[in-house]
Amino acid sequence: MPGITREEVAHLARLARLELKDEELDHFAGQLDQIIGAVARVSDVADEDVPPTSHPLPLTNVMRPDEIRPSLAPDQALSGAPAQEQQRFKVPQILGED
Repeated sequence: MPGITREEVAHLARLARLELKDEELDHFAGQLDQIIGAVARVSDVADEDVPPTSHPLPLTNVMRPDEIRPSLAPDQALSGAPAQEQQRFKVPQILGED
């Protein structure tokens, strides 16, 4: 597999709107070539009988079920608010809409 060239790195840098110096192009070309090689080796290891996965371990939902619990009354929650309106916190308008 041919290595990634400095011209390809320069092209990628232009697409990403990055300004790279000549020594950086050479440095990143080597690094990207190693990364691409590592990914290729992983692809070689994957076998037909191994299903693709996004995680090595199964994921389970760890959220608790919703339960009604005692909480603050609206007056208590709004007691420290600098401004309130209709039992809600009043904040400055930011979008310019009515």
